[in-house]
Amino acid sequence: MAVKVLIVEDNPVARSFLCRVVRESFSDTIAITEAGDLEAARQQIKLTGGSQGLHGVDPFKLLLLDLELPDGNGMELLSELAHYPATKIVTTLYSDDDHLFPALQCGADGYLLKEDRFEVLVEELQKIVRGQPPLSPAIARRLLTHFRFGGNGDAAPHDSGFNSAGAFQSNRPVPIEKPLDHERLTPRENEVLTYLSKGFTIKEIASLMGIKWFTVNDHIKSIYKKLNVSSRAEAAVLASKQGLV
Repeated sequence: MAVKVLIVEDNPVARSFLCRVVRESFSDTIAITEAGDLEAARQQIKLTGGSQGLHGVDPFKLLLLDLELPDGNGMELLSELAHYPATKIVTTLYSDDDHLFPALQCGADGYLLKEDRFEVLVEELQKIVRGQPPLSPAIARRLLTHFRFGGNGDAAPHDSGFNSAGAFQSNRPVPIEKPLDHERLTPRENEVLTYLSKGFTIKEIASLMGIKWFTVNDHIKSIYKKLNVSSRAEAAVLASKQGLV
């Protein structure tokens, strides 16, 4: 089955460019849907189960979203899709804090600059398969500086950042002593957790389990949510302490 991708971009040239980037980035069969504004995007998402991605409907697995669109700001759609089961990546020309941090807070799993070279964008998108957040180099440096120095040269508390499934976390890490409620995990999630604890990448886990890497990514996000953890290492430590792996 093809991996469904939605590209929300009003500029036809940029939209075509992003389509080429997506097709070059993944070995899976890709089915790309294009939308030139928020309304068109909402209509396409509605066809896949609405903002919740209802059970039984095949939702998009990857969403590339411009921020400045003819009928509004892309952050509106990010907020609406907080529970939609897709990896959501902002693709924009804006690299300033006023766009970057609000986008992450609205649920973006990555932030790419369209001005980057084709090869750079492909490399960054491929990081999703390895469980890393896709970030343009300039954006990664900005985030590192912000969270390391807190904007004033002093070391900032590490209470924000990305987890290894590519999701931005604004809360402090949960102490590793927190009890592991593993009874809530499905058999598939337990299997993914076992592979995670052994250090396998998302792509390797997908191959071992015979499923798509996007599906593995969904399982990881669910594991983090159920166990109330925010990183691969934390999940592995808790699982080991409870004798699950």
